[in-house]
Amino acid sequence: MSAKAMSMKTETTELTTLELEVAAPQPAPGHWRELGQSKRLMLFSGRSHPELAGRIAERLGLELGEITLKTFADGETYCRYEESVRGADLFLVQTGSDPVDRHLMELLIMIQAAKLASAKRVTAVIPWFPYSRQDKKSAPREPVTGKLVADFLQTAGVDRVLTMDLHAGQIQGFFQIPVDHMTALPLFAQHFRDRGIFGEGVVSVSPDPGRAKMAVRFSQMLEADFAIMHKTRPGHDVAQVTEVTGRVRDKIALMGDDIIATGGTLVSGARALKEAGAKEVYVFATHGLFAGDSLQRFANAEEVDAVVVTDTLPLDPRQVPDKVTQLTVSSLLAETIWNVFSEESVSAIFAGENQLF
Repeated sequence: MSAKAMSMKTETTELTTLELEVAAPQPAPGHWRELGQSKRLMLFSGRSHPELAGRIAERLGLELGEITLKTFADGETYCRYEESVRGADLFLVQTGSDPVDRHLMELLIMIQAAKLASAKRVTAVIPWFPYSRQDKKSAPREPVTGKLVADFLQTAGVDRVLTMDLHAGQIQGFFQIPVDHMTALPLFAQHFRDRGIFGEGVVSVSPDPGRAKMAVRFSQMLEADFAIMHKTRPGHDVAQVTEVTGRVRDKIALMGDDIIATGGTLVSGARALKEAGAKEVYVFATHGLFAGDSLQRFANAEEVDAVVVTDTLPLDPRQVPDKVTQLTVSSLLAETIWNVFSEESVSAIFAGENQLF
């Protein structure tokens, strides 16, 4: 090959490389935070709860990354990151809200797209972990769907999972990757303390034996007494209270759970507490799913004086009755995300008291 031809080939190669460098999308200003020279945090949101993701981003002092998510006419999901994520520490916010299966599939696609785009580490921030109530076989020929979802996430390529108030502690064992388990219990304790609801005239009530340890911990936070309810389940999302163990007469009862789905369990429990002599009954839960007409059920339930939930799941403010209060977990999740990113202790946020099972 002549020297002239070699020169032309070299010039062509350099020009092509230059064009590719110019065309490559770069993260927009404000869409990331750096720690040193090689660590870059980026936060992206799925379509399940963009309001919570926006509040987390605000707490972190950055803007949500640009991502295109849309649904094709045949129902399939499309995803594309509109800026470079190469070498970045990505946090993807997607909760298990309705439609659950579509939002779960969208998260899996976001994870795979990030891994294929050479993200350094991908953390799925899942405030409400979908299918977490199906953590064991309660009858023959049933699936353990919580384990299946864990397998999905790991197959997609996620490096870490950050979630809140799992239905059962063993779900953490479904994973072979780190799982950071947060709890909203201190948020609820501070909420009731701010309203003067603590001390001898208050009792922390566990709606079932499975939540007893958490209810005991909550009673310690509020310097209150403890009681437990015993119930049977004749069907899915149906509960019948059979007995209240503990002194609740003339006290303010605080009954907490991990999720409010139909509300039948907690309304039935509140009725039993009032019949046992409780002066007031406050219901609280981390995840306010409120399926069907459950919001109206609580609005009409005279046994329930107030309901407190967090924003791990979105609520339409136009449908929320006055007795329902929603607390934000954005500060807690933002602090946890920053500690994960900066390789600092996560349990230190709770002084080591976030393992409540």
